[in-house]
Amino acid sequence: MANRVMAVRLARCHPVPTFSDLRVIVGAAIVSDGRVLACERSDPPEVAGKWEFPGGKVEPGETEEAALVRECEEELGVVIAVGVRVGQDVPLGNGRAVLRVYAAQLVQGTPEPLEHSDLRWLAVDELDSVTWLPADAPIVAVLPAHMDITR
Repeated sequence: MANRVMAVRLARCHPVPTFSDLRVIVGAAIVSDGRVLACERSDPPEVAGKWEFPGGKVEPGETEEAALVRECEEELGVVIAVGVRVGQDVPLGNGRAVLRVYAAQLVQGTPEPLEHSDLRWLAVDELDSVTWLPADAPIVAVLPAHMDITR
């Protein structure tokens, strides 16, 4: 009984987010000619200079795929086709958010660093040549198995 009371007290102090409270962040592993696009963060200062997959927050009423297409257009000036999921969910923000990365192909345009400091196309043997954000690192680890899969 004492454990149940303690669990109830902890739940009141530290509520577990429900699915509707969970913020979904999507990323695109844009693959072309056996290379993946990496984007260097320009801000905020604590992550500037680290590398990530392009993407961002899924807005209410938006599908993950639609959010990814929108984010890549805003960040890179390109249109993409979203493919299969790469890796597992990566927990963010003390469990209040999750990163989901999808393989993608360029449909239109050439990526430009509209919101990033730099862009690089990395082959499998170059994935470790940049410092990835901690959230992206688990995806980078499984990415070689997905480098030729986009649909």
